[in-house]
Order: sequence, then C-alpha cells, then structure tokens
Amino acid sequence: MKVFIILAIFATLGIIFFQYTRNKNLKKLFIALLTFGVIISLAVLGNVTRQVMPIYLAHMMLTVVSWGGLILYLVRDKYYGWIILSPLVTIGLFLLLELLTGSGHEVG
Repeated sequence: MKVFIILAIFATLGIIFFQYTRNKNLKKLFIALLTFGVIISLAVLGNVTRQVMPIYLAHMMLTVVSWGGLILYLVRDKYYGWIILSPLVTIGLFLLLELLTGSGHEVG
C-alpha cells in the first residue's frame, strides 16, 4: 500500500512537470505545486482524525477525491477549489466533535 502511495506521488509530480515542459506555463506549475503541497498537508493533518474511524475513512476518501481534482486541473485547466479543499470538512467535523464531546482521555 505504501508503495502505491509513493508511486502516486511521483506520478503526480511527473505529470505536473511534464505539463510544464509541454506548455511552459509557469503560473500553472506554481498553482499545481502549491495545490499538491496543500493536499499532502491535509492528508498528513488528517491523521488526527484516526481516533474516530468513520471520519478517518471519509477523510481518506476525500483526500483521494482532492487528488483527483488536482489531476483534473492538470488535464482540463479547470480549478475546483471546493473539491481540492474538501478534506477540511472532515477535519472540521472531527474538531467540532472533540469540542462537543471531549477527547475521552482522562489526564490525571
């Protein structure tokens, strides 16, 4: 599984730089690299939600959808920010749940 994730990361970076060498569009390169960094950051930040498995699984699915939004931007030149930032919904839901119910960990 980890091998597929690493291959997907390298494939995405390869597609980004292939698009740049073909089009020489520096703006699109920077937007794609910044978006890629945001998606990776959201995926890492989503590990916080691992305590609540349904939210964690939803977060992983939304991360894959977000990654697809980046690929869609690279192929069709349409940027769907709401798709790319969709993993923020599960992180916010988890934080709201923790605020309302507490963490469930007694420190004492």
